[in-house]
Amino acid sequence: MAGGNEVNLNECKRIVPLNTWVLISNFKLAYTLLRRPDGSFNRDLAEFLDRKVPANSFPVDGVFSFDHVDTSTNLLTRIYQPAPLDPSRYGAVDLTEPLSATDIVPVLIFFHGGSFTHSSANSAIYDTFCRRLVTICGVVVVSVDYRRSPEHRYPCAYDDGWNALKWVKSRIWLQSGKDSNVYVYLAGDSSGGNIAHNVAVRATSEGVKVLGNILLHPMFGGLERTQSEKRLDGKYFVTIQDRDWYWRAYLPEGEDRDHPACNPFGPRGQSLQGRNFPKSLVVVAGLDLVQDWQLAYVDGLKKTGHHVNLLYLKQATIGFYFLPNNDHFHCLMDELTKFVHSIEDDSQSKSSPILLTP
Repeated sequence: MAGGNEVNLNECKRIVPLNTWVLISNFKLAYTLLRRPDGSFNRDLAEFLDRKVPANSFPVDGVFSFDHVDTSTNLLTRIYQPAPLDPSRYGAVDLTEPLSATDIVPVLIFFHGGSFTHSSANSAIYDTFCRRLVTICGVVVVSVDYRRSPEHRYPCAYDDGWNALKWVKSRIWLQSGKDSNVYVYLAGDSSGGNIAHNVAVRATSEGVKVLGNILLHPMFGGLERTQSEKRLDGKYFVTIQDRDWYWRAYLPEGEDRDHPACNPFGPRGQSLQGRNFPKSLVVVAGLDLVQDWQLAYVDGLKKTGHHVNLLYLKQATIGFYFLPNNDHFHCLMDELTKFVHSIEDDSQSKSSPILLTP
């Protein structure tokens, strides 16, 4: 067994850039310490280990940020915008004027990952990533906190995501374009991608317009053990046992992994046939052990007639986008930029996924 683990470690280090390997390995070590066999979680230690950074009203690298805290839930939302062209406006946050009276400015609501359990909107790793989204992709980012498991199980994270969407849509200062709309896209990685999907489903039901979903190796699953789970178990940072722990921590007690929150197109999933579901960009890392579930999600969108772009990065691992030290990062940013700045071509068959491979 020890020999097998050593082989997996060496293979992982050979494929993954060193900085990324060190970064994610440190996260994995901390996550293992925080999870308890009885299903409880050491939240105090988690908060101590999670390096958080403050917002900055004075721009850093062309981006400024500020926080909003919901007084009813104490959940934090961090907003990232490009620096004003006029340096005299640095340090002042104007909540009276729209983003633009002429140009359309996409607003990306971002749900952080962490398997529903770890991280926050002000975690340093996500603060840096959101700044890069603003700088590279030409968007405004609204990064939102949500209540985390196991203290807060399903559907708390979805409810918090829904409330964040309604809040964003109601902000005058996030409007843009000649028609003064808030042009919203939903995005997230891991559990954040799962939340983005479920918030979009609710938005569809309640008539709230979302222009698109961006899911970065979204956290889905099911009772069946897929080929990718068996093949990649423990090889690239994550084990099946890890994933099972997080699902037990998030799903209602007594539920299994075919619950619709885990398996949206499974036997108990909610059909999206005939629904006005937004277009999707689904990014799958070829070395993520749950990739088969992500590909099944893409297939589910296709079969129900929805527009989906699949970006499959064969040699990418989870978290490849945290550092700009690999071609996969730049490929993702290019595709994401095109996705949020393009008008959907209605002549294109929405039932045929576009496979994007670098």
